Amino acid sequence: MAANAPVFEVGDYVVYPKHGVGRVIELQNEEIAGMQLELYVLRFEKERMTLRVPTNKVESIGMRKLSSDKTLKEAMETLKGKPKVKRTMWSRRAQEYEAKINSGEIVLIAEVTRDLFRPEDQPEQSYSERQIFEAASSRLARELAAMEKTDEPTALEKILDVLKEHAPQYYENNDDD
Repeated sequence: MAANAPVFEVGDYVVYPKHGVGRVIELQNEEIAGMQLELYVLRFEKERMTLRVPTNKVESIGMRKLSSDKTLKEAMETLKGKPKVKRTMWSRRAQEYEAKINSGEIVLIAEVTRDLFRPEDQPEQSYSERQIFEAASSRLARELAAMEKTDEPTALEKILDVLKEHAPQYYENNDDD
């Protein structure tokens, strides 16, 4: 077992790259296929899902503690930046967005949230754009909520407020005046 693998305690919030924020609810020892395994039992409330992760696989799957305050601040700053929309086919962009969300990296998730955000006075998004935006913003909100000891709707409101405040300057080529 790797000596430098992160160690989580029961009650810790953790980020599992493919599922977002979960909580360690138990540490178990089980015999599976004749081998003794130590497992973290994670609970993901939003998905109503429980996951068992072998402690020796934590590093290789990228499971981590909640982001540092510095990283959270960087993610919130990312939301204020200019949206980057590549002129590639949607299917390619969608794959890139999904990969960023599943990376579990809060700053990359903030990039997707920023890039897919649409102010109310802008043209409608496609259904799939909206789905990916909601997945990214929800993932970001859950980590923010866990860090600020609040709930997801409150954290999401904070994220949307930042986006609404900073996005208009990038969409000012409207002739609505």
